[in-house]
Amino acid sequence: MLFTQNRPRRWLQFRARPRLKVLLCVSSLVAVTALAQTSIPDTPAGRTLRAWLDAFNSGDRAKVESYIKKFDPDKSADGMLEFHNQTCGFDLLAIEASEPILIKFRLKEKAGSTVAIGSMQLKDAQSGTVESLNLRPIPAGAVVESVKLDAAEKQRVLDGVAKNLKESYVYPDLAQKMDDALRSNQKAGDYDAITDGDVFANRLTKDLRAVSHDKHLGVNFSPVKLPPEDNKPNADEQAEFRKEMERSNCEFQKVEVLPRNIGYLKFNAFADPSICGPTVVAAMNFLAYVDAIIFDLRQNGGGDPKMVAMVSSYLFDKPTHLNDLYNRKEDFAQQYWTLPYVPGTTLAQKPVYVLTSKRTFSGAEEFTYNLKSLKRATIVGETTGGGAHPVSGHRIDDHFMIGVPFARAVNPITKTNWEGTGVEPDVKVDAADALQKAEELAAAKLSSGK
Repeated sequence: MLFTQNRPRRWLQFRARPRLKVLLCVSSLVAVTALAQTSIPDTPAGRTLRAWLDAFNSGDRAKVESYIKKFDPDKSADGMLEFHNQTCGFDLLAIEASEPILIKFRLKEKAGSTVAIGSMQLKDAQSGTVESLNLRPIPAGAVVESVKLDAAEKQRVLDGVAKNLKESYVYPDLAQKMDDALRSNQKAGDYDAITDGDVFANRLTKDLRAVSHDKHLGVNFSPVKLPPEDNKPNADEQAEFRKEMERSNCEFQKVEVLPRNIGYLKFNAFADPSICGPTVVAAMNFLAYVDAIIFDLRQNGGGDPKMVAMVSSYLFDKPTHLNDLYNRKEDFAQQYWTLPYVPGTTLAQKPVYVLTSKRTFSGAEEFTYNLKSLKRATIVGETTGGGAHPVSGHRIDDHFMIGVPFARAVNPITKTNWEGTGVEPDVKVDAADALQKAEELAAAKLSSGK
């Protein structure tokens, strides 16, 4: 589920889920009734959309896993189920447009008043496999516009992509190669038949990543008019964002003490510490007297490097250099160290374990890579996603924007980073088995007394 947001310069993925209130969800029978009220076209895209809604609204792991296996193998069952728990599913309000392998629709979350516009594109009509699924919350009072691209608009987007890449992309030579590839595709007529904004944005993203292999890089389309580039959030918007973060508990999902006095902390984003710092303090103080700690980052897609530093500060008893971010445009490297003080007791002498999956990404990878390089943690699970370039959103025009990776991580120990390779775990196991394995490792270490 992808929500386009113009985010500040952080480790946050350019496309991320919204922060919606977590509620206990009612039976999926209600979802089936609501779904039946709106007719879904009997097309390849329509059939896949129905399958997604049926699985997502059920909240049933077996149904979700069956959907993923058949239609969207790159997705995570845990991610879909967590999103279901946030929204309690969706009511389908309307079908906005329908083609054989593309369908647009409008949804409303069951847990609240948020309405979203959606777009599902298939790779082909035969398999029904999902190429992209985009869901975007519609701001209050905003108008969803029907945008049909012409040659002039596509040219404007291509020029905007080139301009922002050349100005800000972390590697200038790659920026030029990407522009050359897009121009070559344009000259060959590859974009001539595309008139849909989502399809064009998805195609450009695919073409850019084919050259750069940079998973942070992406073009996004919004059917709602984007605010001006320099538009600052007003007081009401800031208050609403804070409220959304509080509703989601800053993406902190679980904190508990497991058998053998092993602490367990699961959180799915490194959120802004100016808002979510108190949540970290509360969680770490709850675990202040554990004998070992497990950080579960298997569904963590990244966040703010300042939050990475704050959480890390509970694991050291002296100033520790964690990471640098080199900004190409400004020719400047910003250093990140542990904080000189954090409220509560630190766990500086306690064993640390970090759980990873292939979906662990960006800032979550930085946290993992930092601790591994410092030999401060044992990494358990799967190789992570491989995104070491923080991204900044740039408006191209009223409906298109691009997320440009503007810097690169430089670890003070390895002098490199995890871009394109991911972080290799110390103990490789399937993500689903990582928690059990980490518990076993921690218990063994505590028993040995070493």
